[in-house]
Amino acid sequence: MIFIDKNKLEDLAIFGGMPLFEETLHVGRPNIMNREAVISRINQAMDRHWLSNDGPLVNEMEQRFAGFLQVKHAIAVTNATIGLQLAAKALDVKGEVIIPSFTFIGTAHAMAWTGLKIVFCDVLPENHTIDPEGLETKISENTGAIVGVHLWGNACQIDTLQKIADRFDVPLIFDAAHAIGSTYNKQRLGGFGNLSVFSLHATKAINSLEGGLVTTNDDKLADKIRLLRNYGFVNLDQVAMLGINAKMNEFSAAMGLTNLEEYDRLRAYNHELHAAYRNGISGLNGISMLMPAEGEDHNYHYAVFEVHDDASIRRDMLHRILVAENVFARRYFHPGCHLSPPYNLSEKRAIFPVTERLSATLLQLPTGLQMDLEKANCLSRLIRFCLINGAEIKSRLLA
Repeated sequence: MIFIDKNKLEDLAIFGGMPLFEETLHVGRPNIMNREAVISRINQAMDRHWLSNDGPLVNEMEQRFAGFLQVKHAIAVTNATIGLQLAAKALDVKGEVIIPSFTFIGTAHAMAWTGLKIVFCDVLPENHTIDPEGLETKISENTGAIVGVHLWGNACQIDTLQKIADRFDVPLIFDAAHAIGSTYNKQRLGGFGNLSVFSLHATKAINSLEGGLVTTNDDKLADKIRLLRNYGFVNLDQVAMLGINAKMNEFSAAMGLTNLEEYDRLRAYNHELHAAYRNGISGLNGISMLMPAEGEDHNYHYAVFEVHDDASIRRDMLHRILVAENVFARRYFHPGCHLSPPYNLSEKRAIFPVTERLSATLLQLPTGLQMDLEKANCLSRLIRFCLINGAEIKSRLLA
């Protein structure tokens, strides 16, 4: 397909021109890596008539992910939200839980649903993970746990967070929904803190349709998570504790196993897209791309840009232009958890400057198999055109 660059304002779809892309490009569009292998595994499950309740595919997937993540235990669950709730229950967390204000709302909701009070903390401007200095000011005698979020696949300052957690004797949980395959000090994320929770949702770097993993190197915690995800059953008819149904089914495991086998290919593909985007905006004033930490591995699943205050047009205006061109970019995480219901109903609303700036300036662009280098280069040229001609675009849109 030939993509025609925008050379004048009338070429922009928002001003009546033809959209740059015929088919809409989505952030988080699921990647179907090897359809035949998935179908083969699903057929095997149907032939066995074993579709759930710790089937062979779930067991194999858990073992394979434990090896991949370099941990003793990787426990498959229905989704990462439930995984976070199981983590809180397994650690018997009570009172308050401190989480970053800049994260997907599901992090806060998961904790709130278990009856915990949410205490927000601002994030670091350089990688958007929880700010350890701000965290210390939030800890009190009511603190029951700390939840760090490895946002965009970038690791938190783990060593610092662990020292804080140890000093105050509170458990440390990591929401690693974005971070499968990423490293900290050359070690894969998953074995740090007390427990980590990964997402295998359809939109993630490795997907199992719907699903998640709870990982740990603690044998007792792993045993407790396994009990909690299956109603507390210790055998066929004996219940040891209050539990819930959080088991993964065999069809999801078939997808998860297959996509794990294809991870290196997708990672390399997204790495090339990252390079194309980065080169495409190089030297352009007012916009920058969030980069992984030097020397660490990364899944490159998220292409995150910041449209700075000195840009010729604001993030929201650029977003409108891209949507008109059939690029469904996302304003993650607008407006910030602390400004979303029910957390914004507090009489004393906290102010988190970094979160509020990022919520107003970040823009995420599409990655994955829907893209190729030609599309990434073309999209980069579109963004360059918009920022170079931003003053005129802004004047016309606001007229």
